[in-house]
Amino acid sequence: MSDTHAPPSQSVPRRSDGTADWSAAMARAQGGDHDAYRRLLEDITPYVRALAARHVRNRSDLEDTVQDVLLTIHAVRHTYDPARPFGPWLVAITNHRIVDGLRRRGRIGSRETELDVQYETFSDPAANLQEEAMDARAVRDAVERLPAGQREAVRMLKLEEMSLKEAATASGMSVAALKVAAHRGLKTLRKLFASQGNRP
Repeated sequence: MSDTHAPPSQSVPRRSDGTADWSAAMARAQGGDHDAYRRLLEDITPYVRALAARHVRNRSDLEDTVQDVLLTIHAVRHTYDPARPFGPWLVAITNHRIVDGLRRRGRIGSRETELDVQYETFSDPAANLQEEAMDARAVRDAVERLPAGQREAVRMLKLEEMSLKEAATASGMSVAALKVAAHRGLKTLRKLFASQGNRP
């Protein structure tokens, strides 16, 4: 997979052949260019959605997965090596989050992996464990700024990775209400992170 699969856009840097250069956009974002970071997130969202749609059929779960991927990208953006292609890095993160989401929803067994996760292209091998490399404090601080219902839903379902049934029991909220709150919370976080760019 390469960045040439990016949908046409004038919002991110372009290569000489006219294709989107996500690697350059991410490098700019790492350098503190907030506008480049926001535009990159907007540009990759349709591609992430297309990847997730191959495995996640439910519309609400699909959008939650997309937001989950974007949240993870924000948290681990410092692990990306600008000398390597951005596309495989993006695919690796997306695949990991899809698998995690399917497991939480009980769609695959704890040891079953249907997705190809060979695309890790980090400069530091330790960074292949994206979730362990997350800037947890920055993410948790952002989550604490959400409205109460969204905060609890995101905390339980995304940070603590509880199942919907477990979270519903713990919170007293219905499964439907939890899904809505988590979805809204992730959208809020995405907007927050996009506006923050490279800031913690």
